[in-house]
Amino acid sequence: MTTPNRPVVRRRIRVTGTVQGVGFRPYVYTLARHLGLVGSVRNDAEGVLVEAQGAPAAVDALVQELQRGGPALARVEEVRADRVPAGDDHAFVIVASDPVGPRSALIAPDTASCAACLAEVGDPHDRRYRYPFTNCTNCGPRFTIVTGVPYDRPATTMAGFALCPQCAREYHDPADRRFHAQPVCCPACGPALTLVDDTGRSIPGEPLKVTAALLRDGRVVAVKGLGGYHLAALAADEVAVATLRGRKHREDKPFAVLAPDLDAASALVEIDEAAASLLTSAARPIVLLPRRAGAAVAEAVAPGNRWLGVLLPYTPLHQLLAQDVAAPLAFTSGNRSDEPIAFQDADALQRLAPLVDAFLTHDRPIHTRTDDSVTRINRGRPILLRRSRGYVPGPIRLPRPARRPVLACGAELKNTFAIARGAHAFVSHHIGDLENYETLRSYRLGIAHLCTLLDVQPTLIACDLHPEYLSTKYALELDRVEVVRVQHHHAHIASCLADNGRTDQVIGVAFDGLGYGCDGTLWGGELLVADLHRAERRGHLETVPLSGGTSAIRQPWRMAVSWLLAAYDGAPPADLAVLARHDGEWPRVAALARHGTGVLPTSSAGRLFDAAAAIVGIRDEIHYEGQAAIEFEQRADPDVTDSYPARLVPGVDLQLCGSDLIRAVADDTRAGVPAPVVAARFHRGLASLTARAVGQLAEATGLRTVALSGGVFQNQLFGDVLLDTLSGNGFEVLTQHQVPSNDGGVSLGQLAVACAGDAD
Repeated sequence: MTTPNRPVVRRRIRVTGTVQGVGFRPYVYTLARHLGLVGSVRNDAEGVLVEAQGAPAAVDALVQELQRGGPALARVEEVRADRVPAGDDHAFVIVASDPVGPRSALIAPDTASCAACLAEVGDPHDRRYRYPFTNCTNCGPRFTIVTGVPYDRPATTMAGFALCPQCAREYHDPADRRFHAQPVCCPACGPALTLVDDTGRSIPGEPLKVTAALLRDGRVVAVKGLGGYHLAALAADEVAVATLRGRKHREDKPFAVLAPDLDAASALVEIDEAAASLLTSAARPIVLLPRRAGAAVAEAVAPGNRWLGVLLPYTPLHQLLAQDVAAPLAFTSGNRSDEPIAFQDADALQRLAPLVDAFLTHDRPIHTRTDDSVTRINRGRPILLRRSRGYVPGPIRLPRPARRPVLACGAELKNTFAIARGAHAFVSHHIGDLENYETLRSYRLGIAHLCTLLDVQPTLIACDLHPEYLSTKYALELDRVEVVRVQHHHAHIASCLADNGRTDQVIGVAFDGLGYGCDGTLWGGELLVADLHRAERRGHLETVPLSGGTSAIRQPWRMAVSWLLAAYDGAPPADLAVLARHDGEWPRVAALARHGTGVLPTSSAGRLFDAAAAIVGIRDEIHYEGQAAIEFEQRADPDVTDSYPARLVPGVDLQLCGSDLIRAVADDTRAGVPAPVVAARFHRGLASLTARAVGQLAEATGLRTVALSGGVFQNQLFGDVLLDTLSGNGFEVLTQHQVPSNDGGVSLGQLAVACAGDAD
């Protein structure tokens, strides 16, 4: 109670950001009581609202502490304190949430289990011993279970689990770390595990122990996690992993590896301080790391790959399973190739039954399917390759706020969508490739759900130029909206600008697989002068025919034919091994390239990498996107520092002569130069050529900032050499860290362009 006859002030304090479901109200409550204040704290549709009354110095101290950020999982964006008349409060209390008003509160991402919860799970004397759904205010499910805001238990998939008396006491005790932890539960009142066979019949025994025994025996098990089902097999068991790969029809694309702990992970991959920090972060993503020689992992986990994608357990269920198996597990999304991850129990049983021997499942519903995030470390900083669980729906601040709600529909491959509300961009979880009905359905449901959570109805829609993208068709089918078409590579560069909070004009280097160009051809090796409003094409890789359309993407040898025709004036050397391997087909492909009707030219950098990989004999056919380029990079000798020369052809658009690089690759290959040397010289040659082109554009424009974006910049060797060269030449170089540089970041770029144009 406030002492009489002493100066008293009262402030109404509005806190916005990610402040719900992260222990913010107990934090405020404890702090206010310590400072001798009276008043209240509540959740509402905007965030957290505090009424604090007491001595002026104490109220000021509370405001200052709130501005410092609060609990570990909180992300405070703004603290606004307004003077209001003093009241007659006698204590400081936490009051019920107020859902009235426009919703602007932010939902926290799903968060890995905290140390305190894991300690309880591991304590035989604790009532939550070995309970796989243990959580508290500092950890546990968030985005995957939330159905509405404010973030309270009735607006989650935990609504059907009534609290037992002990959990209720924890939930209502402000001094307890489970105070208002919405998913709080225990074995007496919460979800439960079941183990069933591939027909849905219950398998007797303790589910986790029996599952571990099945895995150790070489079986494949579907495991229901936070955002969907995973398929698991013993990582060291070559037969088990090959069985999983065969059933899933996933020929070569690497599986992740779930390691029980950091020490176990360190036996598989090289882990430095930055990687350890990322592996153990609250997001717990998959981290791509260099594979140790002799690592106890089956070759079939990541065939021919020098890197492994490793993750650590992020729920008590995963922790207990990994401990019981006591060995790393091959871990992959619960789906057939090209389908979205299964997350509903009946659908999972139907779709995954042919793939697995058993299902470890539970009765807590998943509201939003969410794949694992994928990352790597470059120069000591995390780089996102897939932004999903653990990061979504964390907001990204827009460099130009939205005047009205905006939806960006994203690209076709690695699709994400994004929604703008005020100064925030909300980039969705990974949707996948929009190439089938199930993925499109997931896309539509995801948009509807995020619009509900954000309480917005977008009236401005941004989409790609490509008329056949399902995301573009979705945009054009919407009623009573304004549609803005954003060229694919402009979106890439705008994404990099938004990622870095920039609005200025830059030289943009957008290198990727394919994107629909303004001239109706297929771009992919572009130099742009761009800002958020417009982009002008000022240079590009020379164009070659995409003979066979999508067949040329799946079969890199076809791109090799197109590029060899360009490199040797239509008459490539007959003794090239890549041509000999396809002696019955390549003349027809060459004829199609020379004279075929409907064959579009492409300037794609990704297809240039494909061609080089095929010429040196690394990959003639791919089984997942980017496979040839990935394997080509991995073969490159890191000790080779020389590079192939290539010309720049001046003109209205600078032309980067990729054919010079291809001729050098072919000549060295014919001369018997080892593939690792050829690969290194090619990477360095393209980086040098690109840097020279940027230099010429800089002389013409006066610009000294370069933005790098597009899927090709996931190639660490090429990206690092180019970045070092440009930085050494005095350029400021922008790269991406909040969203992927691949097509998973396109929606953010579309959003930034639409918001900037709408603000004018």
